[in-house]
Amino acid sequence: MPKVGFVSLGCPKNLVDSEVMMGILSRAGYEITPRPGEADVLVVNTCSFIEPAQQESVDAILEMAEYKKFGRAQKLIVAGCLAERYRGEIRAQIPEVDAVVGTGEIEKILAACQGELAIEADAVESPAYLYHDLTPRILATPRHTAYIKINEGCDHPCTFCVIPQLRGKFRSRRFESVVREAENLAAAGVREISLIGQDTTYYGEDLGLRNGLPLLLERLAQIEDLRWIRFLYCYPNRITEKLLETIAAHPRLAKYLDIPLQHASRGVLARMKRGSHADAFLKMLEKIRRTIPGVSIRTSFIVGFPGETESDFRELCDFVRTAEFDWMGVFAYSDEDAAKSYACVDKVDTKTIKRRRDALMAIQKKISARKLRQRVGTRLEVMLEGPSKDTDLVWEARLEGMAPEIDGKVYVTEFEGLTDAAELPSPGTLATIEITDAKDYDLIGRVVEFESRRAGIPIPSPAKNLFPILSTR
Repeated sequence: MPKVGFVSLGCPKNLVDSEVMMGILSRAGYEITPRPGEADVLVVNTCSFIEPAQQESVDAILEMAEYKKFGRAQKLIVAGCLAERYRGEIRAQIPEVDAVVGTGEIEKILAACQGELAIEADAVESPAYLYHDLTPRILATPRHTAYIKINEGCDHPCTFCVIPQLRGKFRSRRFESVVREAENLAAAGVREISLIGQDTTYYGEDLGLRNGLPLLLERLAQIEDLRWIRFLYCYPNRITEKLLETIAAHPRLAKYLDIPLQHASRGVLARMKRGSHADAFLKMLEKIRRTIPGVSIRTSFIVGFPGETESDFRELCDFVRTAEFDWMGVFAYSDEDAAKSYACVDKVDTKTIKRRRDALMAIQKKISARKLRQRVGTRLEVMLEGPSKDTDLVWEARLEGMAPEIDGKVYVTEFEGLTDAAELPSPGTLATIEITDAKDYDLIGRVVEFESRRAGIPIPSPAKNLFPILSTR
């Protein structure tokens, strides 16, 4: 039985693509291995969103090429966004690569592994692939949490972004297909689902489905075995009253919104082809918090966009101080030659971009630390994740307002009432935790009660998770 190993880079959308490719190969008889030295075939699923991601992808390809030159591997396949964008360059510069599989060719991974898909120099037609509920998948996430891609591609004209070129036009999966996949995952033990897409708030409009995302969330909230359902990401002008009311009405829908605002200056947003401004955003945030009490809000910004002045940046800083986001990411502008912003004048130098990024994150760090300190002494519900990757002494958990991988964590130092390690619950168990300390982005606490005990249900024993990805970098 041939063995195949995967390196999956970039965003959760890319991870789902890797899971689908692993599922297709597993169904065909391939064994998925997490050890590159054992693999007959190596697949690197790449990211190409910004320059650092491109470099990381190239480094991973070259690293896996060494296993082909000096190890057991007979084939090296490059998949994903870098393959979609630089098909010809990959062929010319990395001869160890046997085939490329673009974002619209996921279903061709088997042909690539069998040597029936030759590397091509020319780009294929615009990506149009969408997986469905009958498409095989092997989850690379912990067994209690999973992503579901509900749409693919993007039609927004953001000048800094190359996603439409890499993933094609916006297209939604069928409503029934998403629901069936969620039901299947829940039946297999998944307790948390994150719906993903470049713009999930546009879901269903291309299918003529009005209020598609609220309707989908409402339906998924009826799946009893699911505990938390969240979605990433929101386009700010598509956050409707119906969407907010739906989130507020259903306990299983996580009180969490990820809204990439990109900037707060009217001028910068106009050049980004995003529109809006700080005052409009503040009104939107006020409405969200009024409609969904206790909601956690995450955002992301780009600093150093061409033409961004010191005045623009000060406006962004003032906005962040006023908005008081729970979580925030800041990207340094990446000057991509395929993006429309590449032609913009008044480029900001690298040193200034770094200074602005550090300054903005310093503001958010103080906000986060203050907001988390306010939780010390309170009791909150968490989902237990399992033993910490950082230390052997504690477990990790997350609040409902903490999305997997991207937000802070809760470090569990004690399980009250448990005297035997064999009694520890399985990952995905909900518990009440008393917060004893707070750091800049994380909380520390002790478990005082398990949800299963409140309901009179025995705590399930831990189960071993399968992590078939070589690396997600």
